[in-house]
Amino acid sequence: MQKILLVEDDSIIASGLVYALEQEGYGVVHCGSFNDAKNAISSGHFALAILDMQLPDGTGFDVRETLRGTDTAIIFLTVFDDEGNIVRAFDSGADDYITKPFRLRELIARVRRTLNMGERGSHIINMGRITIDTSAGKAYKQDAILDLTALEYRLLLTFAQHKGQLLTRTQILDSIWDSAGNFVEDNTLTVYIKRLREKLGDSVNIETVRGVGYRVG
Repeated sequence: MQKILLVEDDSIIASGLVYALEQEGYGVVHCGSFNDAKNAISSGHFALAILDMQLPDGTGFDVRETLRGTDTAIIFLTVFDDEGNIVRAFDSGADDYITKPFRLRELIARVRRTLNMGERGSHIINMGRITIDTSAGKAYKQDAILDLTALEYRLLLTFAQHKGQLLTRTQILDSIWDSAGNFVEDNTLTVYIKRLREKLGDSVNIETVRGVGYRVG
């Protein structure tokens, strides 16, 4: 399930959007302020953020800055339709810009299009202070390339593609066959996790969920 961050201080608009997006199968986290949005961003990954331009304690641009460095797509939602604000929104990295009042079906269509564009076009995945270039098959730690084995890279990519999700050991094992096409044994997985943690340092936190598996926030 793709998660969407909705930052909107109008409770009536927000409740309608939350209901419509959840009916489409998305998981929605609603925040009514910049401070609430910061807390939500610090505790989870979002595929898309829909940001109201004006908030009680800040602006949508403030939330955008908090999301900088992540691969979260951005849609601004605002009553302002002047050229200056629109240009500023796209200059800040927005994927789309919708003015109020809007038609709900149009917004849902734009959400779907924006998420699909990200799936087709993005080759860069950010996770913590690690950047993965999937087109080149390389991972970087603060601009320095990480020396990873093929299996360690696949393990890192598995975590990156499932940020915030609890992965069982079986799910992870199924995704990281070795180069000969053989399954990695369960007891070997612990060794590879340990090696990957050592190479990542404090750039990414791989959390052990005892008796179940692992999760990266």
